Amino acid sequence: MINVWITDDHPLAIKGLENMLQFSHISITAGYTSAAALMAAMEQSQPQVLLLDVLLPDKTGDEVASLITKRFPDIKILAISSLDAPTHVKKMLKNGCKGYVLKNIEQATLVEAIEKVYAGEEYLDDALKEKWTRHLQNYKQTVKEKSVPITRRELDVLRLIAREYSNQEIADELFLSLRTVENHRFNLQQKLEVKNTAGLINTAIQMGFLEQD
Repeated sequence: MINVWITDDHPLAIKGLENMLQFSHISITAGYTSAAALMAAMEQSQPQVLLLDVLLPDKTGDEVASLITKRFPDIKILAISSLDAPTHVKKMLKNGCKGYVLKNIEQATLVEAIEKVYAGEEYLDDALKEKWTRHLQNYKQTVKEKSVPITRRELDVLRLIAREYSNQEIADELFLSLRTVENHRFNLQQKLEVKNTAGLINTAIQMGFLEQD
């Protein structure tokens, strides 16, 4: 018997999922409409598999997944959403979800997804696989086309900029003059074709120079 909880901000969605999952080997034992209610309940007991919506009224799904993964690492999380953007998929998987399915999923497919994540496997909705593959291909092509030479020292400066160090703090950390740091920052913005720090960090993440938090 697989003990399953559902968290979705729409009670009707919870009810619909409960009706879909009336199988002898699956037991829906709880449903919650907010992250706060879910986390409070988990202090008393936990499911084996959690169906987690991407958008909740008090937290995003990836935030909830991250909290659960750290606090209750044995829980298998399956993201379920109407959102199919690769950015949402990436965030949920990165923060501990074992799978991602869409809400228009067929009953048999949802059961399969639950069974797979319960068994420790990963599961991605077929409707998302092609889109995810195209996203990765486009991303790699974009990086290749926009590839620019970043020196080791510029990369050191870039990483400290991403950590919100001031120019003077970077200079002190790397034993450089303030003018040298300012030149490195200017060169980075020119190479990545951006106008400010926010653009510099976002573009650096997209091009693979920085890891996204």
